[in-house]
Amino acid sequence: MATDSQMVEQIVEIITREVLTAMEERKYRQQNPVDGSCKMECSEGLCVRTCFDKIGNVVSAGAERLSTRLGGIPADISIASMIDHTLLKPDATKDQIAQLCFEARKYSFASVCVNPANVRLCAELLRGTPVRVCSVIGFPLGANTPDVKVMETQLAIQHGASEIDMVINIGALKSGDLELVSRDIRGVVRTAHNGGAILKVIIETALLNNDEKVTACLLAKEAGADFVKTSTGFSGGGATVEDIALMRRVVGPEIGVKASGGVRTTQDAEAMVKAGANRIGASASVKIVQGVGQPAEAASAAAAPAKGY
Repeated sequence: MATDSQMVEQIVEIITREVLTAMEERKYRQQNPVDGSCKMECSEGLCVRTCFDKIGNVVSAGAERLSTRLGGIPADISIASMIDHTLLKPDATKDQIAQLCFEARKYSFASVCVNPANVRLCAELLRGTPVRVCSVIGFPLGANTPDVKVMETQLAIQHGASEIDMVINIGALKSGDLELVSRDIRGVVRTAHNGGAILKVIIETALLNNDEKVTACLLAKEAGADFVKTSTGFSGGGATVEDIALMRRVVGPEIGVKASGGVRTTQDAEAMVKAGANRIGASASVKIVQGVGQPAEAASAAAAPAKGY
């Protein structure tokens, strides 16, 4: 009964925040009219406005302060079915990729997440199963040009990927070039969706301050992404409970949040889900679903550099 009461209180708090947010956004829009060629997303004290030309290309984007918050409740699903079983090491062999696929089938993981060169093999090994193939785009730096990311996405889908995890242009975001970041994301979103794939946008939280995290999430949401994702695991930091909670508040319940990088134990995964994640990227997936991992082991892992591969 106490648990039910806590859930009711949580729902009331979320609804209250959403109502207050809607009121603040309506007031903001009345004071800052937006014409039909622009879209705006607001959360966590920021509004991001992106404008387009007649054929849908981004022509401008910017961010402004707004004091409000938005939250959401993640779906209640089993841990195994929300894990992207991941192997992104540059020296991964075909045998290791085959083992990854075998484990994904055995434990019914959501997907395997691999580099583009391994997509075709995974698609063959997982044919006829519900396990999807996920590939990474612009990985791990995000500094490729938008056209290259679009072509990478097209090839990954042609080879059998049905989920795409792209890295944003981190340098452009930190330079305030939101037009480039928006154009970058939208090009991959459009390509992925045209190919029947879903898109997760990696914002690389370890390299961003909170305002930049909010801005990146709002741009991804505005562009039509299906998920926002914390990390590549290659930049010295991974998912944290605080970042997951922030990202969930920003995007609300409409799109997914993926925790990736440093999730090694059942306790880690459960903490991320409780904070708002509904997808987990991990290489320790089997240990997570088996409940393997003592507190001392988890503490040792937490002290090591986070890796999402």
